[in-house]
Amino acid sequence: MIHLDTNLLIDLVTCHSAQVEMVHGWLKNKIPLSASAVTWSEFCNGPHTKEQKDAVHAILRGGIHPFTEDQAEFASRLFHQTGRKRGSHADCMIAAAAFCARQSIATRNIKDFERFLPYGVKLIPVPTLS
Repeated sequence: MIHLDTNLLIDLVTCHSAQVEMVHGWLKNKIPLSASAVTWSEFCNGPHTKEQKDAVHAILRGGIHPFTEDQAEFASRLFHQTGRKRGSHADCMIAAAAFCARQSIATRNIKDFERFLPYGVKLIPVPTLS
């Protein structure tokens, strides 16, 4: 199972890029895709139509997973261990959700997530392609 970062959910409704083709490839290969409630909340900030939201929800066959107490504690540790970077707490929460679910995170925001690698978070870098 692959945990999608918010930027890929947004890509699914805003562009027909190579990143979207990568997601469609995972679906073709029957790789379940999921997201945390944190990721879903960021995505729901929109803007997008109800139809776009429903289409992205349907792609997340692995589900949208609640954010748990264990994930919250791990996110806090990541936040402290990576320098308490302003504006990074949501990324810490997304990384913790994927880590605790034993999933890799697929993201275009490689720079934002690579700092979590020393703490066991697994990353699937999705290059920004035109």
